[in-house]
Amino acid sequence: MRVGVLTGGGDCPGLNAVIRSVTKSLINHGQCEVLGIADGFEGLMGEVPRVKPLSWDEVSGILHIGGTILGTSNSANPLRDEATLAQVGRNVQTLGLDVVVAIGGDGTMSLAHGLSRVGLQCVGVPKTIDNDIARCERSFGFDTAVATVTESLRRIESTANSHHRVMIVETMGRHAGWLALESGIAGAADVILLPEIDYDLQSIIHVCQEREQRQRYTIICIGEGAKESGHSLTVREHIAHSPDPVRLGGVGHVLRERLQPHLQSEVRTTVLGHVQRGGDPTPFDRVLATQFGHHAAQLVLQGQFGRMVTLEHGAIGSVAISEVANTQRKVPLDHGLLRMARDIGICLGEHC
Repeated sequence: MRVGVLTGGGDCPGLNAVIRSVTKSLINHGQCEVLGIADGFEGLMGEVPRVKPLSWDEVSGILHIGGTILGTSNSANPLRDEATLAQVGRNVQTLGLDVVVAIGGDGTMSLAHGLSRVGLQCVGVPKTIDNDIARCERSFGFDTAVATVTESLRRIESTANSHHRVMIVETMGRHAGWLALESGIAGAADVILLPEIDYDLQSIIHVCQEREQRQRYTIICIGEGAKESGHSLTVREHIAHSPDPVRLGGVGHVLRERLQPHLQSEVRTTVLGHVQRGGDPTPFDRVLATQFGHHAAQLVLQGQFGRMVTLEHGAIGSVAISEVANTQRKVPLDHGLLRMARDIGICLGEHC
């Protein structure tokens, strides 16, 4: 069997661990030929496909390394028009690929599902620091991102305390608040603002004013998809032809401008940006990514194509890619972490 492996969408810690696990499992147990596809689906879109053989030695020593040795793209869209789709189909036939292991987020899964139109069989592996893939309670890369944001919050708290400031930290996460929620709790944020709950500006002002009289500083952790009640999302840019053309960002600066006139404290914003994607994966993510890669190889060897590896109820399994394509997993409004946050005095921006 000839198997392609690609990494799509934004990079995240743990991708190389999956590549390593998939490749070694397929070589060791299936005696498969494994080809690494360069830069996500982009490697299949040109007149000449861009691939390289993945041998045992090629993937050794990469478990702990962040990023991806294959390269990735979050703008490559093989479904953008019929000509591109047909070219992908020709490349798949030329390469003799039986199946492609597509490692990526909800966008990559949607593309993998759509490529069945040209006969491309796929097995999916969920990857995102946003933790927003449907039917998967924990994706690799998320734990590392939470650790990065948590450390950043701790560092910012020390300067906020010294200067008696209100410090806003903006996280990634798109339309899901998992990253802001878990890192905000772990980083002892006083206010956590999520895309799932439109925030009331007056409630935040009240918390900051009250803390000016006591601790004299406030830490606010805000997800990039959060917005004030009655207002629109803060969009950084639009990228034409991308499967995900709307890029969020800058809501922390918007909140700073809205808060400053009402407070004595100076208000500062830090947008963490791509530092959340980089660096070596945590041990948790290395183990989870290795498990995901191994299970993906088992699906390939069993001929269970069109499925995505998943973690549900603490167990590794799989679901149909069609069930997760074009969907997102958001924070339920009745989630236990939200109840706990309220009980320990964290403001979620709700109207008082």
